[in-house]
Amino acid sequence: MKLSKFKFDLPEKLIAQHPVDYRGDARLMVVNKKEKTIEHKEFKDLLDIFDEGDVMVLNDARVFPARLFGNKEKTGARIEVFLLRELNPELRLWDVLVDPARKIRVGNKLFFGDDDLVAEVIDNTTSRGRTIRFLFDGTSDEFKSVVDRIGQTPLPKYIEREVEEGDKERYQTIFAETEGAIAPPGAGLHFTRELMMRLEIKGIDFAKMNLNIGLGTSRPVEVEDLTKHKMDSEKYTITDEVANLVNKAKDNKMRVCAVGSSVMRGLESSVSAFGKLNPAEGWTDKFLFPPYNFKIANSYLTGFHQQQSTLMMLTAAFLDDVDFTHEIYKTAMKEKYRFLVYGDALLIV
Repeated sequence: MKLSKFKFDLPEKLIAQHPVDYRGDARLMVVNKKEKTIEHKEFKDLLDIFDEGDVMVLNDARVFPARLFGNKEKTGARIEVFLLRELNPELRLWDVLVDPARKIRVGNKLFFGDDDLVAEVIDNTTSRGRTIRFLFDGTSDEFKSVVDRIGQTPLPKYIEREVEEGDKERYQTIFAETEGAIAPPGAGLHFTRELMMRLEIKGIDFAKMNLNIGLGTSRPVEVEDLTKHKMDSEKYTITDEVANLVNKAKDNKMRVCAVGSSVMRGLESSVSAFGKLNPAEGWTDKFLFPPYNFKIANSYLTGFHQQQSTLMMLTAAFLDDVDFTHEIYKTAMKEKYRFLVYGDALLIV
């Protein structure tokens, strides 16, 4: 499969710069992949689509304020440090991205807030990547408290505005629990407590797994031959309870809906030889692109993504039809659906 098959022109005005005022007010495009039909609904209409015994699998990843702004020692140059992953809690070693990278060298010290945090650059990892060590004598909880206070919600760069107070809540699902992600499972942002309660009353089960979302899905694909693209590894956990719920639904021929690409990647990373979901804890660099035979989920809740992104490719793989994917995206643009993380939703059944 070729990268060029996923190219399209997205008008900038369709890139959602803010979430809708109320989570549940998002629009929902419903696509039947077998019948090739497209319907326009509202997100709350999920209640009419799913039935008793169906399972919706959620990612409980919780976003932390991963973007720090500080100053370089001596020169005072302003530096952005994006926290990717804690490598060693005891030593406070972190894998980060820095900007501007050309100014940051091994041995440099960086100061954040009113000198609330000081970090030393330990190593270079990639052109923009560094390993840094925070020089902090307090407890882990005290360190986290400082990061929470001086860090910013890590909105993607295509949201061309300053971070606002409301982003702290809205760039997070209502079921977020396991902290460490730098982006939310976007397909889950539209769920409200009321809708989830009504779905549960109807008999739909929610199964929560975790995949700690990093930069893997947002990295650009830079090779024409998709088989040569490598995803970043991300840690995931699927408990016995989740596996049992999913397998029971599969046995009963009910719907298993993967809510977001991170869930789909996690589910497809832990499949038994008999097509059942295994409980697991590990790392995955699963890249799902056409053609691909999905083993676990038979419905998929996602959004509308950037051209040539791994997210769009996953949508095309689940539809098993690249041309139909483009038709869906053209329809979304014509009907002025909102795109990307703060945008509207797409359900494929």
